[in-house]
Amino acid sequence: MPPLILASGSPYRQTLLSRLGLEFIAHAPDVDEAAQPHETPTELAKRLARNKARALKSLYPEALIIGSDQVAWLDGIQLTKPGNFANAFAQLQRSSGKTVTFYTGLCLYNSRDGSEQLSVETYRARFRPLSDEQLRDYLNRDQPYDCAGSFKCEGLGISLFESLAGDDPNTLIGLPLIKLTEMLSLAGLDPLGNNR
Repeated sequence: MPPLILASGSPYRQTLLSRLGLEFIAHAPDVDEAAQPHETPTELAKRLARNKARALKSLYPEALIIGSDQVAWLDGIQLTKPGNFANAFAQLQRSSGKTVTFYTGLCLYNSRDGSEQLSVETYRARFRPLSDEQLRDYLNRDQPYDCAGSFKCEGLGISLFESLAGDDPNTLIGLPLIKLTEMLSLAGLDPLGNNR
């Protein structure tokens, strides 16, 4: 089998992919993540996932390359990685009592023959009404400043929600493993098979 490459420097995606028990190399691509004018969240997530996978083609010309990117959307506005306490606090204040939709683009690119499988998986997170004191306490404890939407659902962030809805909870963290397993199997790399 060709080598498996994760086109990401995200420790969260690396942890998720390791759950499948497959050997892989993680390599962060250099891709501009800015949205284009009038681009929908689905279009943006799909384009970024594809661009990240294809960006590593010259480095790994005989590989299966996984590209993934996530876009968080609230009331027609993209929620980005906040980078600091103030931005995260403002994002969570806007999200309080509302539903944020996450669009996670996933691309499995075969650099050997140029074929690709592409999908966008959605997940909805309904936030509880939260006080400023609760938000400050959460941010000081979890410090999710490198996470789109300003939370880590795999940590204390789970306490921020009334409900979560989608086909695969891993989508919310940034790598939809159910869809990825399907793609890998179609490419001849079944995590449950004897092909490792």
